[in-house]
Amino acid sequence: MIRHVFTVGGFTLLSRITGFIRDVVLAAVLGAGPVADAFFIAFRLPNHFRAILAEGAFNFAFVPAYARELEQSGQKRARLFADRVAAALLAVNILILAVALFYTPQLVGLLAHGLKDDPERFQLAVTLTRITFPALLLVSMQTMISGELNANNRFAAAAGAPILLNVCMIGTLLLAFWFPTAGHAAAWGVLIAGVAQLLLVGIDAERHGFGLRLRLPVLDKPTLRFLRALGPAIIGAGGVQLALFADTLIASFLPAGALSALYYADRINQLPIGVVGIAVGIVLLPEMSKRLAANDKEGAAEAQSRGIQLALLLTLPVLAASLTIPDLMMRALFARGAFTAEDAAAAGATLAAYAIGMIPFVLMRSFTAPFFARGDTATPVMAALSAAAINIGLKFLLMGPLAQVGLALATAIGAWINLGLLIWFAKRRGFALSPAKLGPTLVKLVVAGAILGVAVYGASLVVPNLLQGLPAFRDETALAVLVVIGGIVYGLMLFLLLGTSWLRGLLREAGSGSLSANDLAEEEEARAISGAPTGEGTEGR
Repeated sequence: MIRHVFTVGGFTLLSRITGFIRDVVLAAVLGAGPVADAFFIAFRLPNHFRAILAEGAFNFAFVPAYARELEQSGQKRARLFADRVAAALLAVNILILAVALFYTPQLVGLLAHGLKDDPERFQLAVTLTRITFPALLLVSMQTMISGELNANNRFAAAAGAPILLNVCMIGTLLLAFWFPTAGHAAAWGVLIAGVAQLLLVGIDAERHGFGLRLRLPVLDKPTLRFLRALGPAIIGAGGVQLALFADTLIASFLPAGALSALYYADRINQLPIGVVGIAVGIVLLPEMSKRLAANDKEGAAEAQSRGIQLALLLTLPVLAASLTIPDLMMRALFARGAFTAEDAAAAGATLAAYAIGMIPFVLMRSFTAPFFARGDTATPVMAALSAAAINIGLKFLLMGPLAQVGLALATAIGAWINLGLLIWFAKRRGFALSPAKLGPTLVKLVVAGAILGVAVYGASLVVPNLLQGLPAFRDETALAVLVVIGGIVYGLMLFLLLGTSWLRGLLREAGSGSLSANDLAEEEEARAISGAPTGEGTEGR
């Protein structure tokens, strides 16, 4: 499993690097003004639907269902199931696209009601949304094919697809002089990327014998089970998106630049969430689904434990920097062109608020995977909706005194509530991880991260002053020096608190990869022959 996490994480890291270059270009070309706000609304609107119809609810319901069919019925039946679901997904997306294109002004007005007081900015947002929204259909199909690839232990193409979004947007932004505005250039980059991403994963699936063939949906047993899981997942994903929707809606009433500050802060916040949290979740979900289908509960729990430890190990350095030097990070990364030092300060304060919830956001998929792998999408829904309700309430309370920083802080608090509820529900269901086994390691990791944060903060009081004589790139150089200092301190703390044997044990599986369906069957047969316990019941079947 760890090897696949590094495959996904490596491509996701490359995606984040190209995404950073994209955001540097966005900041330099768009800045944080009215055109940028209009584009970010056009960018967010299809993303809200995508999180429900693709990467969110649909993926959480589809991957375990497909993995179960693959494990229990074989490749042929699994492919038939995927083909039927694909036809239904395509039909739903075509319907949504037709409605969205016809009622675009109403959708934009709902998402960003505050823009109606600025007709020019509102109309630009409508125009750009009509360009970006068709990408929803393309990305939905791409995500489904990616889920099929992941369940067959093929992660590279799916993980690399987001890189194309960054490349396409950079290309169109560099040619912005050909478009009416830079916002138009960025919007067309989004649509072009949708086509490229679908082609990438589609060709990879076709090469390996499980490309999609649309077939008339049939309400057989696997499909009915998938639909029963999909319903609650849609409600849960809708609740999460409602909280994000509230961000955009409330920010549209705040002064110009609030939406942009949220965007740039969230880009840094999303670095560990995407590179680590989502990568672990992408690999962990089919891994646990197949293990539970083979009745290997112990192996599923062990996979979850490894995922949590790895996620926390890689997240703490970003968390420490985001809490101690957010302003410096924003200045070094984005303060050039149309993006001013004042814009960087606003985004830095927003980043620090987001960072309070970084750990639960990164760990969320590791704690939802045990539910989704068992076909239980209802329990995570209860946790997500409860957290979303509190999140939205806090946004309205905090928007006045803290502006967009209050929105980010409410999001962070909601994340902790969501994670806490998931742990509580797992304990009630009887498959929570043992605190005695996992707790000491997590405590040591947190201590190492805390010492790292103190070291980075202390160094940040000294290093920038030592670099005042540099004629240029002072912030960039200061950030690089602090990264080196932080890396040395963190590595030393890990060695002193956990030792090299722990790290070798965590990464040992990287050489062997995750168990295939045949490996699981052979392992289960060996346990039966030796008289070892094989688990009880039919959970996950």
